[in-house]
Order: sequence, then C-alpha cells, then structure tokens
Amino acid sequence: MEQRWKTVALGGAVGAAVSLLAVFVAIATGLVPVASDARLHDYMMAHPKLAYQMQALSDQQDADAELTASQNAVNKLGMRRFFDPAVAYVTGPAKAKNTFVEFFDYNCGHCRNTFPVVQAYYEKHKGDTRFAFIDFPIFGEESTNAARTAVAARLQGDKYVAFHFALMGEGKAAIDRDILLQNAQKTGLDIPKLSADILQPATDKTLLAAVRLAHEAKFRGTPVFIINGKVHEGEISEDDIAELTKG
Repeated sequence: MEQRWKTVALGGAVGAAVSLLAVFVAIATGLVPVASDARLHDYMMAHPKLAYQMQALSDQQDADAELTASQNAVNKLGMRRFFDPAVAYVTGPAKAKNTFVEFFDYNCGHCRNTFPVVQAYYEKHKGDTRFAFIDFPIFGEESTNAARTAVAARLQGDKYVAFHFALMGEGKAAIDRDILLQNAQKTGLDIPKLSADILQPATDKTLLAAVRLAHEAKFRGTPVFIINGKVHEGEISEDDIAELTKG
C-alpha cells in the first residue's frame, strides 16, 4: 500500500466525480441516450479519460472502506493486543502519552522507503513514546525467514532494534540468508544463540500470533501504522506523524 498513490487517487477521484456529474447531467438532458447501448458505448469511447477517472474514484472508495474497516477492527481489538510481547517487540515507557505501532515486511519496498522517517522518530522519541514493532511477512519464503530471524533476535534485548533498522536500511532487492547473517554479525548479535532461537517453537508461535493479529485487524498489506490508536496505511511522513500525534 502506498500513501502517495492514495493522494493521487484522491485528486483523480475529485476529477472523476466532476466528470461523472457531467455525464449524469448529459444523460438527464438527453445528450447521452441511455436507451442505446451502442450510442452510450460510442460516447464512452469518445471520452476515454472517463474510464480512468471512474476507476480512480472506485479505487479511492475501496481504500476508504478498507481503512474504515481496519480502524473499526483496531478499536474493537483494543490497543493492548498490539503491545503484547507475545506478538510484538515492545519498547518505551509503559505509560507514555504517545504510542506507535508498525506492521512491516523486511522485503516490502514501501516499508524501506519510510524507514528513515520511522528510525528518526524512534531515536527522537524512544524515551517518551511506547513502540511496538510487529512482523507481517507477506512476500514469501525470504520474508518469512527474515521475520523468524528478527523474532529470535528479540531475545537479545536492545540489539534487536539495531538489527531491525539495519535490515530496513538494506538496499538489496531481497533480504536473503547471507544478508541476515551479515547484519546479525554487524549489529553484535550472538550468532549461535540466534541460530538456536530461530528453531524454537516459541519463535513460530510468536510469528503466527502476529500474522493472526494482522488479519484480525483487517490489514492487507504493509506498512501499516497505528499511532495513538489511529490507523495509517502505507508510507508515512514526518507531517503525517505530527498530525496523528497532535492534541
């Protein structure tokens, strides 16, 4: 999911609404004869941009409906579910004023695009904000391997955060086993312990619980953020975070 795409779609939706209104007026005044499928077809063929604008409007309506469904699901689940150490890596003051949750996939391009913003916010607010980082691998076996490794890395304390951001900062097309090992060594993880913890049943249990929670929240892609209880789908900016934490 990409927030920038949604912004463009919103602009297209406005244009589509205006164009559709013109079509409805034309139909009502008889300028577009609906009695003839052929003539209506000819009219639409003569105005091909209408099809794209109608699709943009439909896409935006679908996105709005998905966001509403996710927000309602999150409200019903309650924020405690997202700060459960059984599903998330949780850090920061327990009674912090602001809360920040991210569902991500290490092989998600949009997650990587937004990672500098997330990292900067984390470094600035790790003392006054409650964070929850939750794996939601959706891009196949390599994503699942990366998620299992990261879940195992949680058992080595705050080294997890360095490992997490190191993976997000990779410019490679895919996080494979070699990249996982390189970043584990670079961030000072105990490799024998990490290798053993990856194989523990608790690791799979945590990952399955996280994926189940994402589905319960009706999330369909990554990244997804929940900031102060408000759902934000797609890439996020500093301005977005400021708006979500305002008040």
